[in-house]
Amino acid sequence: MSLNKTLEELKKNSVLVEIFGLGYVGFPLAIRLASAGLTVVGIDVNQKRIERLQNNDLMDSELNLKHEFLKCKQDKSLVLANSPSNSNSSKIGIVCVPTPIPDQKNSSDIFVKAAVENFLTFSKPGDVIILESSIQIGTTDQMKNLIETKGFKIGQNYGLCFCPERIDPKNKEWGIENIPRIIYCSDDITFKIAKEIYRHVNDANLIRVISANVAEVVKSFENAFRLVNISLVNELAMLCDKLKINVKDVIDAAATKPFAFLPHYPGAGAGGHCIPKDPRFLVESAKKFNIKFSTIENALSINSQMPIYICNSIEKTLDELNLEKIILVCGLTYKSNVEDMRDSPSFKIINEMKSRNFKVFGYDPFFKTEVIEKYLKENNLTDLNFERIRDLKDESIKNMSCICVVQHHEQVERKLVEIYERSLVPFIYDCQNKILKNTKSKTMLDFLGN
Repeated sequence: MSLNKTLEELKKNSVLVEIFGLGYVGFPLAIRLASAGLTVVGIDVNQKRIERLQNNDLMDSELNLKHEFLKCKQDKSLVLANSPSNSNSSKIGIVCVPTPIPDQKNSSDIFVKAAVENFLTFSKPGDVIILESSIQIGTTDQMKNLIETKGFKIGQNYGLCFCPERIDPKNKEWGIENIPRIIYCSDDITFKIAKEIYRHVNDANLIRVISANVAEVVKSFENAFRLVNISLVNELAMLCDKLKINVKDVIDAAATKPFAFLPHYPGAGAGGHCIPKDPRFLVESAKKFNIKFSTIENALSINSQMPIYICNSIEKTLDELNLEKIILVCGLTYKSNVEDMRDSPSFKIINEMKSRNFKVFGYDPFFKTEVIEKYLKENNLTDLNFERIRDLKDESIKNMSCICVVQHHEQVERKLVEIYERSLVPFIYDCQNKILKNTKSKTMLDFLGN
């Protein structure tokens, strides 16, 4: 079968789409394509995740798609599985699996490669693979070589694309349906196939680039831009601490400039699966040419130092106030209003405080059983290294000397304000400066002395 034939069948919604990875990227993509009338197989190697979805047990981040999800399952336009199927139909595989930071044991493409190999098990001429995972520079070409070892010819009887995801969870302005996407395609027919697929996603708002390397660098550079600016403003916050001025006043004033300035605000450091990781791909690529990407390396260093800086400030204040070293780290996710805790600075703060002999408690409304199990597995732990509290009631926090608010979640914001207004805790350290200051509670951005 040819790519032209696949395009014809796609226009009739008679192709099979297999999506590898049902996380923040793959799950909403699967729902969107299945709702558009395509037959979709959602594949995830995590059997517990498949079982959870089969039992209609959705995570908080998935609940907004519950109605569509149940309808797609009922219509059988969405099927859940652990592996691809042997089908006579033309197939399009979309890879949305995570890419870890490379180490001595594993390369960053370990899950991408596994997904591509799984898709190739039952693949045939005319099929197409689209990579959405953030990947190290050169990975798309490596997948091209892998595919061609199976006897296919990329750009002739087999299509290959790299269309990196651009998802910002809980962003109320920019979602999967209106974010433009860049894309590399192996050939013109495959580009037409991709446009037909993404017509159901973002109205085919695709910006085609000339090579896979360009697309890969773009994805890493987007997150490097974010990382560098977050690190810059965190350093500014440290300086403002010494100057005894509020860094937010500085940033808000600078933001009145109508051009050449984009405001970023300080915090405990960039977390999540993308911002601390993707810029490293540029660093690793530069090393191959004996180039030192100092800007990113410095930004990564500053980002890693923020939890230590916060711990230093908290410890100093508790000593000055003659308070016991008992702290509650509140808001454990990497971002407000999401349950994703990957590489969250909150756990770095917890680990640092534990090393200083603090009694550490942790709280997050999203810290549920599956999230806990995932956290323990990813960090090679058998148990939590802090005491977990299940709510912010007066009784739960009565012995705390300090609450360090790393992330603010809307569902507990009013309670945090109440704790502040009633002075239920002697010292509040707000990493995002969202709680109004008073004489007893200082925030990160007010710093000591104000």
